[in-house]
Amino acid sequence: MARPLVRTTVFLLAARAVGPSALTSCAKHAHTAAGPAASASEPPAIVDAGRDALSLEADDPRLPSRIAALAWEVKVHKEANLQSPMIGYLRAGAIVHASREPVSKDGCPGGWFEIAPQGFVCVEVNVATTDVNAPIALALSRRPDLSGRLPYMYGLVRQHAAIYSRLPTRAEAAHAEYALGPHVQHWLRAKDGASFRADYWMRWKDAAAPDARALWDGRTTQEVPDWLSGGATVPGNLSGKLVGRRLVVDHTQEHQGFAFLDTAVSEGRRYAITTDALVVPVDRLRPIEGSDYHGVHIPEDIDFPLALVRRDGAWAYELRGEAMVRTAALARRAAIKLTGKERVVGARRYFEAADGTWLSESHTSRLDRVKRLTKWAQDGERWLDVSIANQTLVAYEGTKPVFATLVSTGEAGLADPETTKSTVLGEFRIFAKHVTTTMSSEVVGEEFQLKDIPYVQYFQEGYALHAAYWHDDFGIPRSHGCINLSPEDARWLFSWTEPHVPPTWHGARAADGGSVVSVHP
Repeated sequence: MARPLVRTTVFLLAARAVGPSALTSCAKHAHTAAGPAASASEPPAIVDAGRDALSLEADDPRLPSRIAALAWEVKVHKEANLQSPMIGYLRAGAIVHASREPVSKDGCPGGWFEIAPQGFVCVEVNVATTDVNAPIALALSRRPDLSGRLPYMYGLVRQHAAIYSRLPTRAEAAHAEYALGPHVQHWLRAKDGASFRADYWMRWKDAAAPDARALWDGRTTQEVPDWLSGGATVPGNLSGKLVGRRLVVDHTQEHQGFAFLDTAVSEGRRYAITTDALVVPVDRLRPIEGSDYHGVHIPEDIDFPLALVRRDGAWAYELRGEAMVRTAALARRAAIKLTGKERVVGARRYFEAADGTWLSESHTSRLDRVKRLTKWAQDGERWLDVSIANQTLVAYEGTKPVFATLVSTGEAGLADPETTKSTVLGEFRIFAKHVTTTMSSEVVGEEFQLKDIPYVQYFQEGYALHAAYWHDDFGIPRSHGCINLSPEDARWLFSWTEPHVPPTWHGARAADGGSVVSVHP
């Protein structure tokens, strides 16, 4: 039975009082052969859903100044006072257009500044400043790349290593990482300081000229950023782990993933720079590019009814008498137009494809237009229909389906989400969105920590839609309760749903309830 539509007012953040140590959990348990009529669509174009709602634009004459974010999360309030609701936040390094003078100093000695496109930020020491050349702003000037499959470079831990507060020397690294020992010279033989996938770790650099500068958002990136040169560390303490002049601030763990802004070389070894300005050796990481899977447009690519091939080993069949006979292998995740006809042969159900062949329901998911016209559909809202049994998501504009894709929901299927890793059922509204946030689990035997998971949309307590950069099993249940999407699909849906996250912001909250997410068996 569906639960009531939830219009929650809670703004769930990856709450970090000092740095990114407190983690948002995903639900309570997580702290090619050609087939018939297969679609070969390009990834969907990004749709900006919120521009009409913006109250202030960057070129507004009321906004001749700029504000730089210095803290890991800088709150944006609806009104110029601390009691006003939080409507979003900026991440350290972000720069936004703002009013020339503070509009108020109510509870904020540095003053409340109005920012684009809406809201107010309190300027205070180590939180926000009108000096856009502040050291932290310069060090973290690289913003998330929302035009690519993933907003940052990503890596999964493949071998334990130290996490450093600055670039170590070879001797310091050999002392901190026992596995190096007498083999400290090994990385000197590696091209560009990376023993594996140097092309990935140098994606924003000129590999042919290591000292060349590459442009990024009007700023320059050197082989070793200025703020890391000469044994320096980033100003402030974004990670919450910097204590005195300590070099090693932590160690990597199994099932841990990181997001990186840049890389730099120290004495022949390449290190990756995390989003909170720490340093991890790239030879201890597996670079992650994320799945290239993406869903299909409707009806531009293919219209309902249609089938999405969920698994490998799927076949098209021909009906011969009372038996189904294999005729051709189907490509995994192919989108295939159906006639709407079904037939049960033996104990299995089959769907008829537009070319007259038949598809088994054991490997494919059939999608039809929604039959129950809900109020939000009749009102023309954008909403998402998620099927646990089908492992599918369909995006609707009112009663019209516009996009369909495969997802991965909780691995426990339709079991009780209170006691198992399953996805909550019901009808909800997206209440908070993050460009990226960190998720973890502390369940014994199932520990993980995944930094900066992209395109996160919370719709009920700890349950969210988000990109999964660590697997490519969409169409098969395997999450801790959240709805996993491929990076391309998550990116598109993030821009398409409400609430809109303004440019340069890192998160936003829905003031009156965002887009509906309907999760059903």
